[in-house]
Amino acid sequence: MNGSMITPGASSAPPPRGDGGSADVGRMARGGGFNVLGALINQGSLFLIMMILAQSTSHADVGRYSLCYALLMILTLLSLGGLRATLTRFTAMGLADRDHGAVRGTIRFGVSTAVTLSLLVAAVLTLGSPLIAEILNEPDLRPGLLVVAVSLVALTIEGSALAATQGWRSQRAFTIIGSIIDPGLRLLLTALALWQGMGLMGALGALAISAWVGAILSLIVLGRRVRRLEKASPTYIVQPMLSFAVVSWLSTLATTGLIWADTLMLGYFTPAEEVGIYTVGTRLVTLAIFVLNPINSAFVPHVAHLYHLGDGKGVDRVFGAANRWITRISIPAFIMLFAFPTQLLGLFGPGFEAAAIVTIILAIGQFANAAAGPCGSVLNMTGRVKLSLADNLGALVLNIVLNLILIPRHGIVGAAASWTIVLIAVNTVKYIQVRRIGIQPEGTGIAATLIASTPAAIFAAILSFILDGPLQALLIGGPIVVGAYVAVLLARGMEEEDRELVASILRRLRRSPRDP
Repeated sequence: MNGSMITPGASSAPPPRGDGGSADVGRMARGGGFNVLGALINQGSLFLIMMILAQSTSHADVGRYSLCYALLMILTLLSLGGLRATLTRFTAMGLADRDHGAVRGTIRFGVSTAVTLSLLVAAVLTLGSPLIAEILNEPDLRPGLLVVAVSLVALTIEGSALAATQGWRSQRAFTIIGSIIDPGLRLLLTALALWQGMGLMGALGALAISAWVGAILSLIVLGRRVRRLEKASPTYIVQPMLSFAVVSWLSTLATTGLIWADTLMLGYFTPAEEVGIYTVGTRLVTLAIFVLNPINSAFVPHVAHLYHLGDGKGVDRVFGAANRWITRISIPAFIMLFAFPTQLLGLFGPGFEAAAIVTIILAIGQFANAAAGPCGSVLNMTGRVKLSLADNLGALVLNIVLNLILIPRHGIVGAAASWTIVLIAVNTVKYIQVRRIGIQPEGTGIAATLIASTPAAIFAAILSFILDGPLQALLIGGPIVVGAYVAVLLARGMEEEDRELVASILRRLRRSPRDP
């Protein structure tokens, strides 16, 4: 890298230069539209997997699957962790500087390090599976933990390779492989396994197979991109990458721990049936914020690129656009959650209506998460990884303490309350920090979004007393809520970037994906 590279923890941006982010906002809109479409498929697949499991197996097996999946996500981040953000950031910076040797070195070092770590973690998990199953009070879980170990290596390869491709500021591979092929294949294989009566182990086996297919495809795509670079000897910028990766790794691990700590702690304090009911409630809420990750993934390489070039106005603009898209797209889903929690939980079969209060409580916290926008990514991509680490570690510690207090007394309701309190607190802190380092999100449109949502919320509140059952809520309540919201939003007028995002989604629906 040249001397303009920003080191982790830097307190100021380089001298301003750039075009105000106009080109990047346009590319982010196109990439974000592609990602949103992929996220719809991804979250829809995960939702259907949980629904099929809930209807085809016992509540206890749903809980056991959830425990294995939670452990897999945490261990994947343990082995991949900060290298995901490191690969995206340093690849984007190398391409911005046209230093193709640095790009090659970044990819080789990042991917190989992640894979090595995953092999070590998988070995430890295999050896320690009896102890882990005992801690989780599920002695029959050991075979599932072995499948988790096999899946872990594949997901690490897939995640690191796709993170590197995002450094090109393109979302094509990330979305097609990570959000469409992998979850889509997992859904198909899970349905076939359950249809053949293979139960929990069949569902976990489907997870492993789809992960390895995604890993192989990711390596193929990354290899093609690297071969297109100019011939240059790899340059290994190990110290800056490791400094960024270690802090980002701890920060990401804390974030993942926050997401899954309640599930694992419920597994310790409560029966597997309770874990299954709680997981169904959380999956319903997660579906409402499906847009958060795809917009954030499209946003990350652009903010890294613009900040590296010193284009402060461009950073403000892409941050504001990302924040606006997240809130505007997710608002109708939150209205549905608040109005029809019991009806929507009926999709999973009898007995899951007990998660209605969990759904409402979690929706409050996740709405705060969506409204704050990608503040954590801003801190990371501008080099404030230590600050982001402190935030995430504080949130994780607070969540664990609250879970220890609330879960034994209130069960799944206590776990939901704990997560919501922490989400509101940590997002408030991050938003204040982003403002204090001089980044002002431009054109978030929060007030206009809330005004546009008011008629839809009123209609939903009225319909909640009339409609009964999941199909009525989805087929009658859903179109009315979305229609009222979109009508008011269009009447107020849409920004140019918003129109481009919508146009991108519609184009993707009409034709096969192309790299923006």
